[in-house]
Amino acid sequence: MHSSKDKIVNKRAADGLDRLIHEDGLRIQQVYFNRELDLMMVLLNNRKIIKRAISGFASLRQATHQQLTNFENDGVGIHWPDLDEDLSLRGFLAYEVAHVDQPLSS
Repeated sequence: MHSSKDKIVNKRAADGLDRLIHEDGLRIQQVYFNRELDLMMVLLNNRKIIKRAISGFASLRQATHQQLTNFENDGVGIHWPDLDEDLSLRGFLAYEVAHVDQPLSS
C-alpha cells in the first residue's frame, strides 16, 4: 500500500537548460545546412539560431548531401537514420553556454 508521501511531486528542474527545454518549451524549429560555408544552422522556436561547423561532427562531415539532409527533428533532438547519429538540443545549448558570451534566452 502506498501512502500520500509516496506521491510524485512536480518540481522545477534544477538545471537551467532542462528548464528551458522541458518547462519553457524551447524546441528546434528547423535545421539548415550550407556545405560551402561548413555551416549547420539550428533555428529555435524563440527565433535564436545556433551555428555549428558541420566538420565538427565526424559522421556529418563524411556524409553525402542526401545523408546529411535525411534527418528527423522531434524538437528536442535531431536524428540521422542513415548515419546513426543523434544530436540533442540540450547538447547544442550546453555547447553554446560554454563557448558563447551571449545568452540564448530572450
